[in-house]
Amino acid sequence: MTDKGEKTNGVREILVMGVFWRILFIEAVLLAYSLGYRWLIEGAGPMELFWYAIRIMVLVGIIVVFMVVSLKRFLTKKIIDPLEQIAHANRQIENNFSKADTIDLPADTPDEFKTIVSTRANMLERIIRVSDQRLQLVKFIKDTFGRYLSQKVVEEILSSAKGRQIGGTRKTVTVLMADLRGFTSLSESRDPEAMVQLLNRYLKQMSAIILAYDGIIDEIIGDAILAVFGAPEPHENDPQRAVACAIKMQNRLANLNKELMDEGYPALEMGIGINTGSVIVGNIGSDLRMKYGIVGETVNRAARIESNSIGGQVLIGESTYRSAQHQIQTDSPKTVMMKGMKKPLVFYPVFAIDMEGKNICLDVTAAPGPLLEIQIPFHCWIIQDKKLDLIPISGITLALDETCVLIRTTTAIELLTDVKLNFDFCLEAHCFDDIYAKCIHSEPVRDSHHARLHITAMTEKDRKRIKEWMTQASA
Repeated sequence: MTDKGEKTNGVREILVMGVFWRILFIEAVLLAYSLGYRWLIEGAGPMELFWYAIRIMVLVGIIVVFMVVSLKRFLTKKIIDPLEQIAHANRQIENNFSKADTIDLPADTPDEFKTIVSTRANMLERIIRVSDQRLQLVKFIKDTFGRYLSQKVVEEILSSAKGRQIGGTRKTVTVLMADLRGFTSLSESRDPEAMVQLLNRYLKQMSAIILAYDGIIDEIIGDAILAVFGAPEPHENDPQRAVACAIKMQNRLANLNKELMDEGYPALEMGIGINTGSVIVGNIGSDLRMKYGIVGETVNRAARIESNSIGGQVLIGESTYRSAQHQIQTDSPKTVMMKGMKKPLVFYPVFAIDMEGKNICLDVTAAPGPLLEIQIPFHCWIIQDKKLDLIPISGITLALDETCVLIRTTTAIELLTDVKLNFDFCLEAHCFDDIYAKCIHSEPVRDSHHARLHITAMTEKDRKRIKEWMTQASA
């Protein structure tokens, strides 16, 4: 290894000059010895010594020239040329690795050089084999763990030792939470293998959209997806990309539902909540078990926003709205007081965004037809934190279809409250199972309260029965 700018010589110059100076030194010693011997032993005079020295120097010059020329040819053929070929082949590795093992040596090359060439070839073969195995291993790791983590996260973890250390950094990100409505109850009445295949179809299509908008999937929890925009690499338009991604996800689900219904499956409904804020991003856990993820109030708030959505909705928090308000179209903000919060949760239903000059809109669903006016007594229970109130609320239906129910109760049901309905209707022909819904409108009427419930989960047989009633009523 030499410093930059330092002049170096090749083996050709070193060998030739080394031989030349050594021969010259030997001849100089012999000349001094011969002159000293003539002067001290034979008593030669100055002139005689002078001409004697001239004759010796001419002879030495002839010998030096002969030795240098003949040795140069010999060394070039036997040593220098083989070494230069090996050096040239080594330099070829940088430009064309496939030709690095091509070295043609003459048959009379010394055995030591042939051994170097053969050893070098074996070494290169091993290096190539090990390099291929390493590349295949790295590719396998990235491809395999890229299915459990984002490819960007895998690359960050593998790029350095710090990527595997426990800890994180504080970053501002946009969190997207998506969850299917009623999938759990649907799974209880269907073949498990078929439901897993259905869920995988849904997750595959949603994941492709998230990755297309440069988000990472932090977790898949059953039928829920937690995605992050802005980690590990932040972008200036993280909130906008998250909103555009959510709209695309809802539109893609609408197309997927057409396929599912043709195959005999019920349509799926998905709610999405988005929130922007500060989180801790990094490796969470211990030396025994860790995961790359995000932690912070921003994640919890995104989940709470999502819990207030109904199928087909995209709801965004205040911080996301402030970041993208000049590019998005929303309905008026909604507020709800949730357990454990010191102030109302504010969110906006989004239905369009202008992304890089392209307007991305939620697909407009067909306007609902007239409801079936029917009075069925029921009991309902308010759901809070996935727990049912012990005391039921009694009421009666005013009208319904397979997606919503208009009800009258003596007790008010707050807006965006989740409820479980149980119709007091059970004949030999049909008995209704539990129905889950969310209150999307509530108002007092005289001495009672009217509410509109959006159905989030209903068994297929109940849905089919309501459709039959509506068909019979319209005939």
